[in-house]
Amino acid sequence: MNVIIEDKDLEYLLEGKQKGKYKKLAKDGKFLQKLIDTYDKMSYVGRAVDLAQFSYMCYEKLVGNRSGQSSVRIMNGRVERLIFTEHEGGVTIKLIELNQNHYGNKC
Repeated sequence: MNVIIEDKDLEYLLEGKQKGKYKKLAKDGKFLQKLIDTYDKMSYVGRAVDLAQFSYMCYEKLVGNRSGQSSVRIMNGRVERLIFTEHEGGVTIKLIELNQNHYGNKC
């Protein structure tokens, strides 16, 4: 699946660069590896719905003020997730959501 990254700071993070708004996350090697693994899986599958086969990613279509977007968890036990829109032929990743009030590890 074609994955477009809309957030330049997220591109820096995937490259392991410690700059931009995700600078702190770039120092967390385990998180960074899981992010890269998540990105690789997103690139590998044919359609976004195929991400559901990886239960730990907690793929879901969002509702409410995020209607029309989807998300996957980057790492079990952490609240960070990738928010993206699905379209013909792939997805466009908008950002990493860093929401401490998110529901955590309840998939």
